[in-house]
Amino acid sequence: MFQQELAPLGSLTVSALVGLLPLLTIFVLLGVLRMKAHVAALAALAVAIVVAAAAYGMPVGLAVLSATEGAAFGLFPIMWIVFSAIWLYQVTVISGRFEDLRGAFHLISDDPRVQAIIIAFCFGGLLEALAGFGAPVAITGVMLMALGFSPIRAAVVVLLANTAPVAFGAIGTPIITAGTLTGIPYAEIGAYVGRQTPILAFIVPLLLVLLVDGMRGVRQTWPVALVVGLVFALAQFLASNYLSVELTDIIASLAGLLAAVVMLRVWTPQGGDEAAARLHGEYESEMRDGSDVTDGGVAGPSCGGVQTRTAQHALTERAADLTRGRLLMAFFPYLLVILVFSVAKLWGPLSRSLTGSDVKIAWPGLDGNVLSAAGRPVTSTVYVFQWLSSPGTLLLICGFIVALVYRVPMNKAIGELVATAVKLRWAFLTVATVLALAYVMNLSGQTITIGTWIAGTGAAFAFLSPILGWLGTAVTGSDTSANALFATLQQTAGQQAGLDPSLLVAANTAGGVVGKMISPQNLTIAATAVGVVGRESDLFRKTVLWSIGLLAVLCVLVYLQSTPVLGWMLP
Repeated sequence: MFQQELAPLGSLTVSALVGLLPLLTIFVLLGVLRMKAHVAALAALAVAIVVAAAAYGMPVGLAVLSATEGAAFGLFPIMWIVFSAIWLYQVTVISGRFEDLRGAFHLISDDPRVQAIIIAFCFGGLLEALAGFGAPVAITGVMLMALGFSPIRAAVVVLLANTAPVAFGAIGTPIITAGTLTGIPYAEIGAYVGRQTPILAFIVPLLLVLLVDGMRGVRQTWPVALVVGLVFALAQFLASNYLSVELTDIIASLAGLLAAVVMLRVWTPQGGDEAAARLHGEYESEMRDGSDVTDGGVAGPSCGGVQTRTAQHALTERAADLTRGRLLMAFFPYLLVILVFSVAKLWGPLSRSLTGSDVKIAWPGLDGNVLSAAGRPVTSTVYVFQWLSSPGTLLLICGFIVALVYRVPMNKAIGELVATAVKLRWAFLTVATVLALAYVMNLSGQTITIGTWIAGTGAAFAFLSPILGWLGTAVTGSDTSANALFATLQQTAGQQAGLDPSLLVAANTAGGVVGKMISPQNLTIAATAVGVVGRESDLFRKTVLWSIGLLAVLCVLVYLQSTPVLGWMLP
């Protein structure tokens, strides 16, 4: 039997600083020493186990068992979702229908800067709304690369785009989780979050254009970027406050996409051909010298390839030849995903039936042997095997349906399933290790010690509150997990400091959305999808400043919302 202690070394500050060592290890190895993600994660896991045993007094056996449960959770459901999402995409590629989808997006706009907004932000937001857990990054990353983006640029763009929708992702799971744990109605938490993340949603399309084509691109495309950002933000605010937390991202993403289509009917940005030429030149240079693309990735020339001028001309001709039937078939996989997830998540009888099929496994040797600092058994030692209700299983079912509709031979679809598993082998190892690290830190008490230390700042905690969500998501790769870790702590800290508990719980959720882009789990998914396995450190260095900058915006916003300055923004 092991009971967590908030200050096992006598001082909360010292205990928290020692508890931070595993996180410092993985971020230094990734960002400074540029080690491969799985190596950095394994080293950090070893440090976490040593800290758990030596500083926090957790028996080594329990620490190792914690790691095994975390690894299992990393493989299923997390990597199961990513694996199924990428395989679904691959089925569209081998069927040849993906070329029609490229043509369909080309009909909306052939400007790569606008395509980044439509695909990474709007379409990625829709995928986040339905599946979440890395699927949007995996799918939109390969789509951008197939449209002519270099691997690294495609990965960074989709990582940055996968921010504002995250809080309401997977049919509102992060917010529902926070409500369940704190007892605060989740609709109330959603209303608060809906007055924070729209600020990010408004500026993210502009930031995407900046990433794709610099200030030149911003000057040439700012009208459509602002319109999409504004419409998405307004829709997210209205839906979360007055309609449904569960449907918020679906409504916002579709509204943003519709706004882009309408805007581009009456206005066309300048410089699109030149921007495409610059991106194509960058891609060809990288493919020629092999500096970015590695073996074992999902994307590559075979998955769409670079748009040379000849390919661009061919794509224009293909787009012009698209009939309504071909357009419908091009979008069929994603319309199917929307339909399946909407029915599975929102139709009560089916949703309850799917959830009822979950198998709960008390982790052998661990369950019942770990107590919280308050002396209560922790609940995370029960592993839930979502064999049917997992988004990964639903995506797999969609993949087989798509294969049948597209008339892809079943042996070919199965062969692609095996090939995808082989290509994702390093991602499986990395994500399993990162979740093992998270579980060791959580069950040994390291994470709650760090959170309690930060929460001890009194009234200033309103400014620091989003940092906890950011930290939790950076470690686990999931805003839902960040809320599971810190939502109750945020509520308690708010009550003690005289701050609005709902505001701080919402801040935890909002802070998590900007931590996802630097999560080793998400970096690995992005790197694997675009074919730059082993280059996660480069992605980390290119996203970390964006993550910190957006976090600073949220910290200031939440602090001002806790004062009369912006208190009027709250429900």
